[in-house]
This record gives sequence, C-alpha cells and structure tokens, in this order.
Amino acid sequence: MKINRRQFHGVAAGVGALALTGGAARAQNWPDRPIHLVVTFPPGGTNDIIARLMGDELSRRFGQPFIIDNKFGGGGNIGAEGVVRAAPDGYTLLQATAANATNAALYPNLPFNFQRDLAPVAGIYGLPLVLVTRPNFVAQTIPELIAYARANPDKISHGSGGVGSISHICAEMFKAMSGIRMVHVPYRGSTIELGDLVAGRIEMAFDPLPSSLDYIRDGRLKALAVTTLARSETLPDVPTVASFLPGYEANVWVGLCAPRALPADLIQRLNTEINAVLADAAFRKRMLDLGASPLPLTPAAFGKLIADDTEKWTKVINAAGIKAE
Repeated sequence: MKINRRQFHGVAAGVGALALTGGAARAQNWPDRPIHLVVTFPPGGTNDIIARLMGDELSRRFGQPFIIDNKFGGGGNIGAEGVVRAAPDGYTLLQATAANATNAALYPNLPFNFQRDLAPVAGIYGLPLVLVTRPNFVAQTIPELIAYARANPDKISHGSGGVGSISHICAEMFKAMSGIRMVHVPYRGSTIELGDLVAGRIEMAFDPLPSSLDYIRDGRLKALAVTTLARSETLPDVPTVASFLPGYEANVWVGLCAPRALPADLIQRLNTEINAVLADAAFRKRMLDLGASPLPLTPAAFGKLIADDTEKWTKVINAAGIKAE
C-alpha cells in the first residue's frame, strides 16, 4: 500500500505525539524507584556528610531513597563523566562542586564539557576558604603578612590540598593580587597539610573552612581572613581578604546537576524541594555547624555561577601555569 505525503506526515506527527506523551507520563510518575546521587569525594568529609543530610530530606519529600554513590578519583572527573553518560531520566544526579569549574582548565582533554553536558539544577551550599597560620606566626594580619612576604620573597611556604586544588588556586590568586612570592607545598588533602602547619613545617594555608574549623576553635591555628566577599556566619569576627585586597574573592560551592536532557519540569521539582530544605531552620543550623552556608539558587542562577567561576579560574590557572598532576 502506498502512503502519500500527507498521510506520511500525519503518521509521523502521531508517532511524535505518542513519544512526547510517553515522556511526559514518565516525568509525571517520577520518581518510582531510588535516585542515585553521585558524590565525587570519599565518605566522611563535609561534601559526603551534607550530601547524606540532603539525601535524607529529599527521600522523605519524594518518597524514594536518594542513594549516595561515592565515585571519587580523577579530580572529580570520573563521577562527573558517569552522570554525563547516564540516561536523562532523573535517576542519576551529580553533586557538583567548584572543582568541576576548575577542571575545565586543569584537564584540557576531558571527554566531556561540564557546562555543555550537564544541566544546573540547584545550589546547595557555599563556604569560604580561610587563611590560617600558627598563633605565633610573625604576621598576625593580612597587611602584616603581605609586608613580610614582600620583604622576604620565597621565605613563606603555603600548603594546599594538592596541585590544582581550590586551595592552591586561590593562593595563587592571592599572590598575584598582592605582588608577593611564596613557596607552594602540595599535599594529598587537608589532614596532613594542617598537621604540618600546626607542627611548623609550613607557615600558612588557604584551607576550606570545614576542615580547619576545629583547629581554629581550639586555638591550634589562627584565622587571618576568609576568602568570601562577606564574613562567614560561622566565624563572624574574622575579616575578609577583600577588605585588604579589593576584588579578591574565592568561593567553594556545591550544587546539584543532572544530564543535560533532563526534562525541565523535573529540574524545577528538584529545585523547589532543595530550596525548601535549605530554608528549614534546623537544616540551616546543621550546615552552619559544619562551616557551610545554604546556597538557594534558581537553575539559571546556578548555571551563571558555574559559568562565571569557570571563566575566572581558567584565567588564574593559565596565568599561574598550573597543570594537573
């Protein structure tokens, strides 16, 4: 039987409508099984702890378990690529971090593009890095530190969580903006780095607030400044670097991303529920106790944050000549 052009287009439109209807039905039934939230850090740290707290809250709201999958390695790229390759059905999500923005410059040959291949869903939390030294360090303020470093180039050593880590990159920006030279000492994470700082093997470090908070609270380390534009609610008496170096800003942020083709209605449902969790006073207090602050954002605003940070850190990384190891 021959089908004329008009009949062909009618059949094609019908098939397309059925496909759209099927997709809409699947979206309306979502979720009807557990959701996997990929975390690109090992269990036990702040990223993992808050992911589990948020997962518990979302499990109650959506009526399905949010399972935390710790897929770390490759600077966070292994977990991110897994979500990029996942079906865009709402059952595989990524806890994205500021490292995903820096990786675009650190790893120029990645098989995926973070901004292009993942959809921003919601912000979850932000936190500063804190410039910490020993209590008896010769410089007790940012101006004193800069003056001492200028008079003694390459005499101060600063630790970081590794080459290309956010603690390394924001220290490089600090050195460039203040016109000083210091020696970088990379570590594999904060634990050994902070231990060496307390022991006097290095002089200072830019460290994410959650990992250094106990050291600050018990007096083993002194906080000279935080890297965010506003003071931290957790350490309200500590000034900002920007109050001494105008324009300096470094934020650690964490949010939720999904495969790019996730339907817009599912993105909006997730965004609404996440922002509702962040507005809860008890949840907010738990985050502040860990050194983090809620970061409620629309999908568009979170996408802009990712784009702006990617552009900013690419410039810093290229200027400093940082290469991932």
